[in-house]
Amino acid sequence: MYSEKVMEHFANPRNVGEIPDADGVGEVGNPDCGDIMKIYIKVKDNIIEDIKFKTFGCGAAIATSSMVTEMAKGKSLEEALKLSNKQVAEALGGLPPIKMHCSNLAADALQAAVNNFRNNEQVIK
Repeated sequence: MYSEKVMEHFANPRNVGEIPDADGVGEVGNPDCGDIMKIYIKVKDNIIEDIKFKTFGCGAAIATSSMVTEMAKGKSLEEALKLSNKQVAEALGGLPPIKMHCSNLAADALQAAVNNFRNNEQVIK
């Protein structure tokens, strides 16, 4: 059902935790399945310097959260916004169709964190 890569990211997720002084925070959830993801980013010179996540959900939700943080770290905000749910799922070796919504949440949480950072930045200016 799940690829080896999904199982690896579920068993050993990367970038788990919080960034207390995060520059941007994005939280999304799917009430139908109960998955909730929160992504924290630290930005320097338009680059995601650090990224962490906290996810309450199924194995696929945890794996996609882990993968999206790995994919976004070191990227510009523009590059991070272009990461799609399909790219996250492909990087994990695919997801069962019934679990594709989990990769949507991961990409959405990242985009919400970037948008939160941008909104906060405009308030400061």
